[in-house]
Parts: sequence; C-alpha cells; structure tokens
Amino acid sequence: MPQFARYLGIDYSGAQTPYCSLKGLRVYMATHFESPTEVPPPPSPRKHWTRRGLAEWLAETLRDGPPTLVGIDHAFSFPLRYFEVHRIPPEWPTFLEDFHQHWPTDEKNMYVDFIRKGTHGNGAARTGLSRWRRMTEERCRAKSVFHFDVPGSVAKSTHAGLPWLLYLRRQLGPRLHFWPFDGWTPPADRSVIAEIYPSLWSKTFPIEDRTSDQHDAYSAARWMQETDAAGKLNAYFGPSLRPLEQSLAKLEGWILGIA
Repeated sequence: MPQFARYLGIDYSGAQTPYCSLKGLRVYMATHFESPTEVPPPPSPRKHWTRRGLAEWLAETLRDGPPTLVGIDHAFSFPLRYFEVHRIPPEWPTFLEDFHQHWPTDEKNMYVDFIRKGTHGNGAARTGLSRWRRMTEERCRAKSVFHFDVPGSVAKSTHAGLPWLLYLRRQLGPRLHFWPFDGWTPPADRSVIAEIYPSLWSKTFPIEDRTSDQHDAYSAARWMQETDAAGKLNAYFGPSLRPLEQSLAKLEGWILGIA
C-alpha cells in the first residue's frame, strides 16, 4: 500500500521577485494511478507560477488534502560551518527565523541580489563561502548553497526559497512534516516536504517535449510515485548514516533519494 496519495515535484527558481511570473518555476503532480502532469498556476494575468503564489497554493492544497509527498529543488538548510561561524543554535527552526531576519527575500519587490549587494536586508552578516558544503552535497557532488552565479547552482533558489519554508511551517504547523528536520520517519497520514535533486533522476526518463525545468519537475514526481508504489520510500527516508551523521543531517538537511 503506497504511503502517499499524491506526489508534487517542484523545480524551483530564485529569479526576480516573489511576485514575478517565472517560467523556470514548474510543478508536476502524480497520483497512484495517474502519471505526472503539469500543474498550472491559478487563473490570473500571470502566465507562470510566482514564488508567493506557489507557497500560498501549497498551504491551501496541503491543509486539508490527502497525504502528499512534496519535493522541492533547493536546499532547506546550510552547512554546519555556517552555524558555527555565525553562532546560531543548532536548531533548524531557529535557523529559519534567523535567516529570514537577515534575508527577507519574500518581500514584494525583493531580488536576492539586492540583499547580496547590501542594498536591503543584512546578508553580509549571514553568508558563507562556496567551499562550505553540506554532507549531503558532498555525497552526491552537488554545489554549495553559497556557490552563486555558476551553471547548476541552487544558491539563488535556496536563498529565495527558505523564507517560504518558514511561511509553510507557520501556516500548517504539525500537519506538514519537514523531512528530516521533524524526524527521519514521517508519521502515517501526514504530508511531507523534502529537498530533492532532480539530476539524480532526470536522465532516467525520456524528456519528450518538455523543457529542462519541466522535465526536472516531472522526473521528481515520477520517481517519488514509482518508488512509493514499489514500497521503497522508507529506505530513502532512512538513509544509511552513522549516529553522528544522522544528527548532522538533521541540522544540515538531506536530499531525498540518496540512500
């Protein structure tokens, strides 16, 4: 019996502002019986999703809907070195609040680069080096969350997306399980949100007529659907880590799909 009724694969974008229509922000949904299909934004003058619109839609969709597994293509936390240098208590909820105070990238006309350049917020007090990497990034050879302006980077998406994780946490509370921060084993009948890295799966499935952003979201939704149907999700919810590694990963986050 599958653990989830729906699977949402989200390819994220940190471009422009939270209110801008972004062609790089794509959502695909699958169910037990239906292959992944693209989810368009609610009707509006905007053609594509906005970050704010997506967060509000997720809050509404997950609040009373069936158990859903949501995978988002950006980091949910930072490396241990960041916590040490900035003297932040090793608690993920504290990290989210502290980050939002310095990087208010959810404000209406805010670009990530405005804070990077010091014209808004206080990003200089909460930054890191591109050589700092999380354990999960080292495991799959992903780039650092501080490695901006290079191909394949998720730094801008991460800095744009973290405040919206805080928003969802405030909106949904215990109805949404943030994996692995709220525990490695999600409770039954609970929606789960997790970090994904679509490059793990995108070459597994034919791209057909999809753009690369669409295909990343499609691949994530399809992998989650097929893995749950095969009864193998629990193996990925409990990756092979030693006790100290588990503790570190509960702070830094872990990419779903790395066993």
